[in-house]
Amino acid sequence: QVRLVESGGGLAQAGGSLRLSCAASGRTMDYYAMAWFRQAPGKEREFVAAISWSGTYTYYADSVKGRFTISRDSELYLQMNNLSPEDTAVYFCARVKRLRGEFSLDQRDYNYWGQGTQVTVSS
Repeated sequence: QVRLVESGGGLAQAGGSLRLSCAASGRTMDYYAMAWFRQAPGKEREFVAAISWSGTYTYYADSVKGRFTISRDSELYLQMNNLSPEDTAVYFCARVKRLRGEFSLDQRDYNYWGQGTQVTVSS
């Protein structure tokens, strides 16, 4: 059973920073592309950032490019800088379906999800 657990969310002021982490049970993140998604109140869940299984390649939504950095070792991370109130959402980490598969912007390509961690940015 794959279990993903996010941590690091909380309250930040506009312009501040937070670092999210995602831990996987066992080593069930190895050789899988991973991604972060988020869901704001009243909105659909949207793609934030993804990283290849090797960690070599990354991809970002335009709204976070230059402010957020995704990385991985035995865990998955999302460094969020220069936060704005528009970043307020529940953030989810997700594992792609296919071993050594490419990352994807489509959440339908992910089959394991964490429970989410709340990020709230005040103005």
